Amino acid sequence: MKLGIVGLGRMGLNMALRLQRAGHEVIGTNRTEDRIIEAKKVGVRTVATAEDLIKALEPPRTIWAMIPAGAPVDDLIDRALPLMERGDLIVDGGNSNWRDSKRRGERLAGAGMMFADAGTSGGIWGLELGYCIMIGGAAPAIERLKPALDALAPPNGWRHVGAVGGGHFAKMVHNGIEYGMMQAYGEGFELLQASEFGYDLAEVAQLWNQGSVVRSWLLELAERALRDDPKMERIRGYVEDSGEGRWTIQEAIEHSVPTPVLAMALFERFRSRQDDSFRDRVIASLRNQFGGHAVKAK
Repeated sequence: MKLGIVGLGRMGLNMALRLQRAGHEVIGTNRTEDRIIEAKKVGVRTVATAEDLIKALEPPRTIWAMIPAGAPVDDLIDRALPLMERGDLIVDGGNSNWRDSKRRGERLAGAGMMFADAGTSGGIWGLELGYCIMIGGAAPAIERLKPALDALAPPNGWRHVGAVGGGHFAKMVHNGIEYGMMQAYGEGFELLQASEFGYDLAEVAQLWNQGSVVRSWLLELAERALRDDPKMERIRGYVEDSGEGRWTIQEAIEHSVPTPVLAMALFERFRSRQDDSFRDRVIASLRNQFGGHAVKAK
């Protein structure tokens, strides 16, 4: 099939390459010229703007966006709508909020067009290993996308999970679970490191992936990172979050679903960004006040 990709960053460019390898015709564009230059170097056909991309596709068009969540997606739709026709399809493969996806789907449907929200997992490894895709949308949109989805995903690696919004809701929860898993691995390896036994942590990670109930791809990545930097001395323990963990906790509150592990994992990310926090100074001061416990001066 022929489709356009808006956003040629780390995932978008690799997705374009994987589609091309499967025989699909891809046209790409990006907000910044450096990524367009990079795409040209690896053989991806490019145009300068999203408007040029739309003009280069014959209707019914399929446009797959791999751009940041929020205003950039709405801006793309604003720019695209005047140039698009009934039956055209926009896919949002980024990490958008599922409520925004529902709103966008209703907007496009009102203009006679289609929208699909594709929660996409696989990161920088997706080019070789494929992408896990959780996609929401109407059946005709998914049927059109099937050849591309088959190319992007490994065998059994994509599912039509429901109506518009369902794809990004599933990806939101997926990422919330990811927070909890990473937090558990981090705490466990810290305890191993603190013990008296001098463990080779990379070897432990490799061992645990041999039939253990805690084996996972994340554990494979932990082994890789620990072999490269056994004491994690090259990076700061500063952990960002890109929004999905917060949305997961908000939805848990809305549905009265207890998610204490996921909530704590998110709060630990906030904690990682603090250095000599006011909270800890209050706690140290209180211990000194009631028990005369020693404090450390600044």
